[in-house]
Amino acid sequence: MAKRNIVHIEIPAADQAKAAKFYQALFGWKTTRDEKMNYTMWEPVEGPGGGFSPLGHVPGGDEVKPGDILIHVNSEDIEADLKRVVELGGKVVRPKSEIPGIGWWGVFKDPTGNRIALYTSKNPDYNK
Repeated sequence: MAKRNIVHIEIPAADQAKAAKFYQALFGWKTTRDEKMNYTMWEPVEGPGGGFSPLGHVPGGDEVKPGDILIHVNSEDIEADLKRVVELGGKVVRPKSEIPGIGWWGVFKDPTGNRIALYTSKNPDYNK
């Protein structure tokens, strides 16, 4: 069975460059900008990394606003996990989708309305 660790954390930011500068100065996080994806990734010395997600609408009709932090949990089988989400009273917000060159993800809402993402890396060693 795959580790069910948190593997990525998204922090919404209206100004990703400003957020990156702040967290670099505060925590020493390394940041990398991907213009094509409109996304700035951050990497701590230890533990899961993440990114600064843009504000606005996401699939499923929700709107990402400050404070809507999204955690990504490792999954060996996103489609099976999303099926189980529905069986347990949750709702699929984004079906399994590819992140080109990186992996796959899906998003669900738990029965209390929290959004959580599932993630599978294209690097097989990452998922062990």
